[in-house]
Amino acid sequence: MTSTLDSIISTYTISFGLQKVDSIKLEGFKTFFNNLPVDPYVKQGYRKRRLSHFQTSGDEIVKLPHGYLFQSKDYNPVVGDIQREFEEIDDGLIALDEFKKLIFEFTNYCRLKPEASIGIHQIRTMCSPDNFGNPAPEGIHRDGCDYIGIFSVDRQNIQGGETHLYVKRKEKPVFKKILHPGELLLVNDRDHFHFTTPIKPISEGEGTRDVFVITSPSLIVGF
Repeated sequence: MTSTLDSIISTYTISFGLQKVDSIKLEGFKTFFNNLPVDPYVKQGYRKRRLSHFQTSGDEIVKLPHGYLFQSKDYNPVVGDIQREFEEIDDGLIALDEFKKLIFEFTNYCRLKPEASIGIHQIRTMCSPDNFGNPAPEGIHRDGCDYIGIFSVDRQNIQGGETHLYVKRKEKPVFKKILHPGELLLVNDRDHFHFTTPIKPISEGEGTRDVFVITSPSLIVGF
């Protein structure tokens, strides 16, 4: 693993950091983004999504019973206070060593305890010449957890999709960068707001942005 941005680290917490995770091979992930169901909570239909949540146990990961995603309107003014239900992440993806590596990159960097819940949101944002894709329809926001990670898997035929971090909503961003495949941005959600700019195609046809968004706590509530 190589670092492309110095992390701001205290004894127990991170503020934010960017890592290029060379140990994770991306090819095995890509096929699992092609069968994602459409996110029913985005009316324009430009986003697809699955989610599951996990804990670690020694050197292994354990999938927790499925539930629904819940955020209050304080954090998500667009779909807050709604029980959002999504299909679980494909078992074939969970079985990949690369998937386990990604979870441990996140838990080790954030120094999480084994009992911490970790939500994995598998998201594809799509765009076309007639329909730009918005990775963050809620605008500049926090997620309402302790830590978040954004891991870029693929970018195809797109421009935009630049991720910003803010200390305060109405101030200039303290960080802004397009996350390229293999880069993992880790953020203390209590310290920073985040946002990602819309995407549009570079040329004719569809464009896609594939990411895993990781949260702890998971924000997934049991049925």
